[in-house]
Amino acid sequence: MRYAHTNIVSRDWKTLVDFYIKIFQCKIVPPIRNQSGSWLDKGTGLQDASLEGAHLLLPGYGENGPTLEIYQYEHIAEQESIPPNKRGFGHIAFEVESVATVLENVVKNGGKTSGEITKRKVQGVGEITFVYARDPEGNLIELQSWQ
Repeated sequence: MRYAHTNIVSRDWKTLVDFYIKIFQCKIVPPIRNQSGSWLDKGTGLQDASLEGAHLLLPGYGENGPTLEIYQYEHIAEQESIPPNKRGFGHIAFEVESVATVLENVVKNGGKTSGEITKRKVQGVGEITFVYARDPEGNLIELQSWQ
């Protein structure tokens, strides 16, 4: 068994893919997905499902590592941005060299801050520097660095 991918449903998959490539050094895993049909309806439980998007290879795991799947369905069900303490899937996290530098790049490229950069010693593990941010579509991202 192995972890395969995490999915983000997007309003504009191409823009969001560009953001994750630019900020987090992700790489597109061909082919670009353009999917529809009864098999997709059956698997998703949706009627007339149609989507387009890409898988992005996440940094740090080589060519066979897990991916971030960013899809845009033809029909999107809108929702409010979730707070960090909402039940269910909460955020994705990236370990980075400099939390401040990456946060600055997130904001410069259409994302937003969602908290303040914080440091904390974790007994037996080290010191973490972290902050929550949001990508251009409001999805939560944790930026962390361990010393």
